[in-house]
Amino acid sequence: MLRLDYLSCVLTVASTVLVGRRCWEGWALAGINSIVVCVIGFRTAQMGFIPANIFCMVMSAINLRAWRKTGAS
Repeated sequence: MLRLDYLSCVLTVASTVLVGRRCWEGWALAGINSIVVCVIGFRTAQMGFIPANIFCMVMSAINLRAWRKTGAS
């Protein structure tokens, strides 16, 4: 069976490395990771993970938009 906690760990490390290298794919992986963490929170009845990760997804979208504007200059 797929261990979502391990998947989240790999996605976190990969997205951090990619964003550090200014690759947009890192932002996509971070978004996928946030969804995975929401699923983990739902499955384990730790509902606090869900609003926290929705907040993180919104902040990531805002940061990605700002990041793309500064990269286009």
